[in-house]
Formats: sequence, structure tokens, C-alpha cells
Amino acid sequence: MMRKLAIWVATHAALALGALITLAPLVWMVGASLMRAGEANTVPPRFLPEAPSLHNYIDLFTRLDVARHFFNSVVVTTGATVVSVIVNAMAGYAFAKLAFPGRERIFRGLTMALVIPAQVGMLPLFLLLRELGLVNTYLGVMIPYFASVFGIFLIRQYVLGVPDDLLDAARIDGAGEVRIFWTVLLPVIRPILVTMATFTFLAAWNDFMWPLVVLSDDSMYTLPVALANLSGEHVQDTELMMAGSVLTVLPALVVFLAFQRTYVRGLLAGGIRE
Repeated sequence: MMRKLAIWVATHAALALGALITLAPLVWMVGASLMRAGEANTVPPRFLPEAPSLHNYIDLFTRLDVARHFFNSVVVTTGATVVSVIVNAMAGYAFAKLAFPGRERIFRGLTMALVIPAQVGMLPLFLLLRELGLVNTYLGVMIPYFASVFGIFLIRQYVLGVPDDLLDAARIDGAGEVRIFWTVLLPVIRPILVTMATFTFLAAWNDFMWPLVVLSDDSMYTLPVALANLSGEHVQDTELMMAGSVLTVLPALVVFLAFQRTYVRGLLAGGIRE
């Protein structure tokens, strides 16, 4: 009994320590964003401000026009997430439930692309977008997220667990494949759709490299790119940069916490599909 109690205490103490180590930078970031200029650079560093102030946030939206870049990120992330969920769901359904020549070979070929780093495809994708006239456009930033091999694989694995009898019953009732997809399949696979939407939202919101490559107009920069530029101009304004970091992290954190249960359920359910 005592041994089990000791193991329980040691395990939870280790978990609590790990949580504190993980949360400490985030707590300091939020605290520093509310500090006066120069207060975050004291030694030893302070976690909480002496007199909390929203001055840094006001500066971001009034003097540095961060609201524009925040709007750019919202547009890009929302468009990428919505289209990605629809396209990946349709492809995952086709590979899981529709019979067509070469289905398995095509899918195996797609999965091989998972081992190719995304950075390798940036140059040919950029050249293709340039020929299409999509460089320095919101659509050019969103296109890489519209379909992904990982998304197709994830949804296909989940759809494989949907009973064929359910889809056959709809076909017997005269429903076409499009109606079956929208009215029968999508409600059933909601957990994996939320998981896919969360993945895409986090990736698109936090992406720095691709928007930096595609966008040349400062007014179209997404929030991570804009803050990187600001850090070069205001390298000594630690408090201002921490306020910008909070603005970048907060939406992603809210989305993850809001859909955490469905997100985890979708991952676990999809992971056990054959």
C-alpha cells in the first residue's frame, strides 16, 4: 500500500514539475506583455508586473497597425481550414469507400509523399503560383493547405470504420454519392473533421515560412511574419514583442482548448482503424 502511494506521489510530482516547466515561459510572456518598458529585462526576471498595463497592446493596434495583420491571418486561416476539411473529407471518403481503378496504388503513392519534407516542395510550388499569377495573394498562401496527404490518410482511416450497410441503405433509398457524403457520412465522421480542422487551423495560423515566401506586400503579411519584422525594428522592446506573441498564441490556444475533447477522440478513433 505504501509503495503504491509513493509511486502515485512521485508520478504526480513529476507531472506537476513538468507542467510548471512548460507553463513558466507562457506565464512570463503574459506577464511581460503587461509590464512597462524595460521592466522585463531586470535581473532576476519578474513573472508579474508591478503595475499591469495594456499600453503595449494599445501600441500594437494604434501605432503598429497589427489589427491589419491579425485580419490577414484570420482570412488565410479560415479559408484554408474550411476548404481543407471539405477537400480532404471527399478524398478520404473516395479512397475508403468508392471502388475505382488503381485506388490502392494511388493511395500508396500518396502516402510515400509523407516522407518528403514540405520545404522541398516550396520552390516548385512557388514557381507554379507565379505562373498562375497567385504570388502575393491570399489564395496563394492558402493553396498548400487545401489538400494534404496526411489529411487524406487521417480521414480515410476513420471512414474505413463506417459500416458499409449504412451507406448501402442510403443508396437503396435512391441517394446519390454526393447526398450520401453530405447528409450521411459527414455527421458520422464529425470527430475526425474537427481534428482535421484543428490541425489545419494551428498549422496555417502559426505558419511563418510559406507566407514569407509568397507575400511581398507588407500590408498583406500574416501575424507571425509581421511580428518577425517588428522584432527587427523593436528588438529592445521586449514587452511590446511579448504582447505581440500573446496575440499570436491566444487564438490557437482558444481553438485547441475549445475542441480538445473532440480532437483527442478523433485522433484515438482514427488511430485504431485498419
